[in-house]
Amino acid sequence: MSIEKRPNRKWRARVRDASGKEIARHFDRKSDAERWEASAKASITRGDWIDPSRARVTVGAWAAQWMAAQVQLKPTTRARYEVALRRQVFPTWEDVPLSAVSYAEVAAWVQRLTASGLAPATVRYAHRVLSLVLAHAVRDGRMPRNPAEGVRLPRVVKDEPVFLDHDQVAMLAEACGRYGLLVRFLAYTGLRWGEASALRVSRLDLLRRRVSVAVAFAEVGGELVEGTPKNHQRRSVPILRFLVDELAAHVAGKRRDALVLTAPNGGPLRNTNFRSLVFAPAAASVGLAGLTPHDLRHTAASLAVAVGANVKAVQRMLGHASASMTLDVYAGLFGDDLDAVANRLDEAVAARDADYLRTGTASGGVVGLGKRRIPGR
Repeated sequence: MSIEKRPNRKWRARVRDASGKEIARHFDRKSDAERWEASAKASITRGDWIDPSRARVTVGAWAAQWMAAQVQLKPTTRARYEVALRRQVFPTWEDVPLSAVSYAEVAAWVQRLTASGLAPATVRYAHRVLSLVLAHAVRDGRMPRNPAEGVRLPRVVKDEPVFLDHDQVAMLAEACGRYGLLVRFLAYTGLRWGEASALRVSRLDLLRRRVSVAVAFAEVGGELVEGTPKNHQRRSVPILRFLVDELAAHVAGKRRDALVLTAPNGGPLRNTNFRSLVFAPAAASVGLAGLTPHDLRHTAASLAVAVGANVKAVQRMLGHASASMTLDVYAGLFGDDLDAVANRLDEAVAARDADYLRTGTASGGVVGLGKRRIPGR
C-alpha cells in the first residue's frame, strides 16, 4: 500500500516521481495522507511535480547561483543586477525559501517598494531581477511556476526627448569651447557617450566618411571597462562632410590605437565630469538648462528624420536592436513623415482624376469601375 499506519501512529503516504525516486510524507490523519497522495500523483502525471527538498534553497542562495550562470552579461548589466539584489530584493527575500515565495507576497513587496518613494523604473527593475531569479528556479525544476509573473507594476512616465535644431547645436558647441567637436560629433552621428569616448583613430575612415562602432566604455564601480556596444550591435555610422576636415585635423599625428576624444590630461572622457564641469554650464549659458549629453543622441535622430530618414535608417544609425525599439522612443518624429505620405497619395489621386476627366478613362487605359475587366474572361 502507498498509505500505511506507522508504529508511532502516524500515517505515511508514499509516491514515486517520474525518475522513480520515492517521496514520503507523514501525517496525523489518514485523510490528510490520502489528499497529499492524490495531489502528488496528479502533479506527477501532469509533469509539474516539484520535489519539496529542491525548493528549500533560499532566494539569496539561489540568486548567487543564478548570477554565476549569467556569463553573457555585460559588466554594467551585471553591476545593475547586483545593486538591485542588494538594495531592493535581499532585504525582503534573501532568507526566504523558494517554496515560500507566492504571488501575493511578491505583489505586496512591489506595493511596499512603491510606497517607499522609489521611482517606478527602479521598482520595475527590482521586480524584473527577482522574476529572472525565480524563472531560473522554474527551469531547474525547483518551482512549478514563476510567482512574480503577472504582478501589477507602477507605470513609468517617460520624459519627452529633447531635440535641438542646427542653430542650437552650433551655439552649444561654441559654448563648450575645446569640446565643440565632441558636441557636433554626438549631435550628427547619434553615438552613445560610451561609444564616442571609446572611439579610437583606427575606427575612423575619413575617406569613406564612416565611423565603425565596435566598442564602448562603461563605468563600473568607478572604473572604466571596455566592452561591446549596447545590445552588442556593431555598426557603421556616416560622418557628415563638414566634420571630416575637423576630425582629420584633430587626429593628425595620433597613433591608430589612440582615443579620438579625450579629457584634458589625455585620458578617457568621463560622462559625470564632463557633464558637471563643461556641458551643464555651457547648456545653461545658451538657454538650454537641464540638457544632457544623451539629448544629443535624440537630436541626431530628429535631424536625420527631418531630412527624410526612415525608421530602418535611424535604427541602423543609432544601433537599436529593432525598428520597434526606435519607434518606441521616436514615434512622434515620424508623424510628419506620414503626413507627407498622405499628401503624396492625395496628389496621385488628384492626378488620376484630372487624367480621367481629360481622356475619359483612367490612366493606363483601364476602364471605369462599372466596366472593370475581369482577368480570364
